[in-house]
Amino acid sequence: MATLADLPDSVLLEIFSYLPVRDRIRISRVCHGWKKLVDDRWLWRHVDLTLYTMRPKVMWHLLRRYMASRLHSLRMGGYLFSGSQAPQLSPALMRALGQKCPNLKRLCLHVADLSMVPITSLPCTLRTLELHSCEISMAWLLKEQDPTVLPLLECIVLDRVPAFRDEHLQGLTRFRALRSLVLGGTYRVTETGLDAGLQELSYLQRLEVLGCTLSADSTLLAISRHLRDVRKIRLTVRGLSAPGLSVLEGMPALESLCLLGPLITPEMPSPTEILSSCLAMPKLRVLELQGLGWEGQEAERILCRGLPHCMVIVRACPKESMDWWM
Repeated sequence: MATLADLPDSVLLEIFSYLPVRDRIRISRVCHGWKKLVDDRWLWRHVDLTLYTMRPKVMWHLLRRYMASRLHSLRMGGYLFSGSQAPQLSPALMRALGQKCPNLKRLCLHVADLSMVPITSLPCTLRTLELHSCEISMAWLLKEQDPTVLPLLECIVLDRVPAFRDEHLQGLTRFRALRSLVLGGTYRVTETGLDAGLQELSYLQRLEVLGCTLSADSTLLAISRHLRDVRKIRLTVRGLSAPGLSVLEGMPALESLCLLGPLITPEMPSPTEILSSCLAMPKLRVLELQGLGWEGQEAERILCRGLPHCMVIVRACPKESMDWWM
């Protein structure tokens, strides 16, 4: 009978890649062969540290011992709700990440107090920056800041970042490579601020507005006015009406439209009205409806029959993927 020792190194590395960081380090003590595999830089391409209460001393050890030029994606948490005496992410640690990991492309920070961390300390190689339930300083994203910071940044996710407001949205114009923007629960962004911000971010190709206080109609109106080259739109249906959806008709580059529930109001467009608007979107190839309760219903059949050129996806809201780097 074959044992683990009979498996080629490439297969063992693939298996080890699914283990949490703590278990990867533990199995390095099994034998010299496994220690060598755990030291392989391929195993440290994607690292998730949010499963643990990660003290700075441990993080520094991981950085010096394991994470190197192969690291592409890093997910880590802070101690925002742990009290004022809890250790916080430091500018020195952020700078060390940039120096030690020159190929780091994606950084996801969760529940972190970044109010004392200047944005200039973040690794300059980042193409994607995700902030989930983080505190940032008021100066982080203002337009007046250094425009050379994060020159390669293509995507920014702002999920439940309470300090983010209209001025910060307009300040995103400093990231000239930015093409994707995700706003989740950014309750301080107003309809006027969104309209003004998108006017200056006219080069965006992907926009997601999820769980915000903005109505879907006002969001789509701002998109239709300013984002003529947008390819992907994803938003919650709060405040969505048939006339509001119709403003997307004729959008020349729109390829993917995703509408998320479950907040369905009497003004919510019917499947026939959604079909009518989608038929007037010349390049639409993907229509996704999540959490509307239409799975397996007549609504799904109407849309699938009426949009033969599109991939129509009607489903419940999926669970968050564990493959967070995808």
